[in-house]
Amino acid sequence: MPPSDSAPRVELTPAAAGLLRRLRSVHGPLMFHQSGGCCDGSAPMCYPEGEFRTGDSDVLLASLAVEGVEEPVAFWMARNQYEAWRHTRLIVDVVEGRGSGFSLEAPEGVRFLTRSRLVGT
Repeated sequence: MPPSDSAPRVELTPAAAGLLRRLRSVHGPLMFHQSGGCCDGSAPMCYPEGEFRTGDSDVLLASLAVEGVEEPVAFWMARNQYEAWRHTRLIVDVVEGRGSGFSLEAPEGVRFLTRSRLVGT
């Protein structure tokens, strides 16, 4: 079941939107899956659209419009992680440093980072 209207909004900082435009020009349509931890910590992982297989255990939180990008960028999260984060607003940003080896920004010397802010329950 998708999140309700009270679900957290996912936002992009200008830096994240700029990086998505660059990645889109190289890799085509994109998607995010918010990693739940393990090897790369909890980070938004960026993939070519459809490369990360989602299913019933995932929730589509947003379809992000990025100026200069034709199609929206889907933002997915594991359902059990969503249950813990459902009262937060997620802000996708970019910071310097090594990203995940699996996420498209890894060779850029930067990584996507999710910041969160509590919203009303």
